[in-house]
Amino acid sequence: MAQSDELSDRNLSFEIEEVSAPALERYGTVSIAFAVNSKMILRPRGGDDGGWDMTEVPVDPPWIKDYDEGAPPTRWLRWDTSDWRIISAFLKDELIGGVVVAYDTPGADFLEGRTDIAALWDIRVAPDWRGKGVGSTLFQQAVDYARELNVNELKIETQDINATACKFYAKQGCCLTDVNPNAYPGWPDEIELIWRFRM
Repeated sequence: MAQSDELSDRNLSFEIEEVSAPALERYGTVSIAFAVNSKMILRPRGGDDGGWDMTEVPVDPPWIKDYDEGAPPTRWLRWDTSDWRIISAFLKDELIGGVVVAYDTPGADFLEGRTDIAALWDIRVAPDWRGKGVGSTLFQQAVDYARELNVNELKIETQDINATACKFYAKQGCCLTDVNPNAYPGWPDEIELIWRFRM
């Protein structure tokens, strides 16, 4: 099949389903691995508006990051996921991406014990379809679902070593609100970045 540079919503179909072991197993067949060729250097802006400036710098040597390595998406079932949703993107019958939205989950610290926010818990696009508009369409699907939940914001986590994700969230209109250098004891060279999309 010839792949266009940009897919439109008309090319894709979407399936929304509750989070379950079979659904997560299928969702996890889409690779989330990516090559780390660069990272973001963060500097506080200061002043009244605050915020952060990002500068992308190369890393040498590049390496592969796989968020699923050793722990597939079914690991999320340790929480009560009854208020979570998977939104999967299909091109004809091919699963080419998806996004998970989490909401109202006791014990999931990322949601801060609040019901006025939701989390874009995970987003992934099959490697052959990255950079073709699938991620942006999935992000909008997540925003639409969050609006149905009547929340004030969508909260998102990534890291300084995922420069592509940082640029993606900035392009979607998200604000970088938190930079946490010591968030990952197992990965001391990675910095947690929290983004928020205000409704």
